[in-house]
Amino acid sequence: MENHIVTEPALIRVASIPAAHPYVRAITDTQRVRVLPDPPVPGAPADVWWPPVALTAPWLDSHAADFDVLHVHFGLESFSSDELREALETAHRLGRPVVYTVHDLENPQLVDQRPYRELLDVIIPSADHLITLTSTAAAEIERRWHRNSRVLAHPTLLDGAAVPERTVDETLRIGIHLRDLRPNIAAERAVRAAVDAAALLAQTGRAVEFEVLMHERVRDDAAAARVTAAAEDHPSVRVRRTPRLSDAGIDAWIGGLDLFVLPYLHGTHSGWVELCYDLGVPVAGTDVGHIGSQHPDDFFVIDLDEPQTLVEAVALASDARATSPRASLVERRRSERVAEREAVRDAHARLYAASAEIPTGARA
Repeated sequence: MENHIVTEPALIRVASIPAAHPYVRAITDTQRVRVLPDPPVPGAPADVWWPPVALTAPWLDSHAADFDVLHVHFGLESFSSDELREALETAHRLGRPVVYTVHDLENPQLVDQRPYRELLDVIIPSADHLITLTSTAAAEIERRWHRNSRVLAHPTLLDGAAVPERTVDETLRIGIHLRDLRPNIAAERAVRAAVDAAALLAQTGRAVEFEVLMHERVRDDAAAARVTAAAEDHPSVRVRRTPRLSDAGIDAWIGGLDLFVLPYLHGTHSGWVELCYDLGVPVAGTDVGHIGSQHPDDFFVIDLDEPQTLVEAVALASDARATSPRASLVERRRSERVAEREAVRDAHARLYAASAEIPTGARA
């Protein structure tokens, strides 16, 4: 009797920077790809991945046998340009391809962008493969660095959970989440725009409620106090301080809105826009980066210094609510987005395999 040895396809081992991030889980085909866990960060809690140890020359050198591809997403700001260059040169010396997903052409955590741009000037020219989320971002990358990028849409992060249904009544509910007042959020201007827009909407007889969420712990207590004080200028604008909400809590809150306001000063792409799209909630946002290119039909551009633009966005959201029932819209998008996520996972797995020249048989 002839014996047949069956081998399983080799899993592609990816050192992802970071690993423990919802986006990374969303793009990973676990049947073909194994993402290495984030190495422990000395002195940090177990769930903290930054500064990313795996993006250092010593870690890459000592774990060369453990990974096939280095894929960088976030965390560049933890390093100097020289440190980043040394890590990338180490990966290439070891024969490991570098993939960089250009999520951020501007870092939302920073005010001074010059150090971050220097880091981009290191990694974008040297990465073997570039990915980004929108065609307009790809065009900017080509213009600035003369590099081509593969455009792969941001996949849905919702995974089969029940989508909250909005209770429809006469009042339009508009939400603004200021988080912990990080540097790229125009918190005070957003609340003042809401106050002015609420006053204009009241003149038209349209019933609205603006709910502004802000974390209990913020980066600037004085700014938080000014935000709260500004909201007191109109009864339809309310600030609510909360702990950091769970994913389910965020989903439930956004699912109860008719419009979500994104008051960014700078940025490139936004996970909030993706979540709102999945939940059938349009977004009114400032015209920064490439956020409006993610789901342009559901994105209304506003100017925080021109409250009439927010009034117009509210009117458009109201029309959308009247003409497109939320439940059917969300259900249709869910099936489309799940299919899109599978395609994005397949594209990543194929790119990893091709770049690392992974054999089809089992790894020895």
